[in-house]
Amino acid sequence: MLAVFDKSVAKSPEALQSPQSGSASALKDGFLARQFASVHPSSVTVNLGSSGVIAYSLDKQNPLLPRLFAVVDDIFCLFQGHIENVALLKQQYGLNKTANEVIIVIEAFRTLRDRGPYPADQVVRDIQGKFAFVLFDSASKAAFVAADPDGNVPFFWGTDSEGHLVLADDSEVVKKGCGNSFAPFPKGCFFTSSGGLRSYEHPHNELKAVPRVDSSGEMCGANFKVDAETKKESSGIPRVGRYCFSLGQVWGIEHFAATLFAFAFPYNSLIVTTWSTACPPAGFFGSNMNTPPPGSAMTA
Repeated sequence: MLAVFDKSVAKSPEALQSPQSGSASALKDGFLARQFASVHPSSVTVNLGSSGVIAYSLDKQNPLLPRLFAVVDDIFCLFQGHIENVALLKQQYGLNKTANEVIIVIEAFRTLRDRGPYPADQVVRDIQGKFAFVLFDSASKAAFVAADPDGNVPFFWGTDSEGHLVLADDSEVVKKGCGNSFAPFPKGCFFTSSGGLRSYEHPHNELKAVPRVDSSGEMCGANFKVDAETKKESSGIPRVGRYCFSLGQVWGIEHFAATLFAFAFPYNSLIVTTWSTACPPAGFFGSNMNTPPPGSAMTA
């Protein structure tokens, strides 16, 4: 599988860029897509316009780590590997029995984007198995990329001469576009257009780049390791809709209103305080919405 994203979609980490890397322009004249097709003659290429390009092939694949591709509501997803807890995730996202791994990833992303009941790191952490995936949402021009904690699926990323982000399961294809400016995609990490690279195993810690040197002693991108001493603020997928605030904020407003009411009408303060500290009544957030745990984001 191959994905090349423009800088407007995904900004490559600066640490991936190696001096005198010998990289090319992966998107110019479809350069890297053509290189991929030369290695995989039966491949399919999808042009994403100014956002980039993705390509996939079913040949030369490991039967235990199959490649899958799907498009749902202008969300494109390349998936390789196997999810062990498929049945649980189908139930969690309300999917039918025929849904496979790539459909699960798309639905997980849509749930995260539209309703945000869980942080992005938890969504990826809930996926158990051997996997790597690349997702592109054409509506929001956003990318979502992740790999399992053990690096069971060969997966590489790099940056070309124009700063385009390149991702593929074939290191030789990545080298064609990125020269020495590439590295294995970090294990147990995910990448989003809005939040960059993060560890979903240690979501509160920063990642630090460690320069990577090949067998000939040349700089070759960077590996990213969890920095146990540095904490990071949470970030995730941008949400859309009317309710772009947290449930904690809503309850804070209700407590404030209850306090004002208690001063004005002291005899009714007990009733008001009781209602404001309890769970909101059915339909409080709208008839079509589920109430997530306190502190999570609400969207329509």
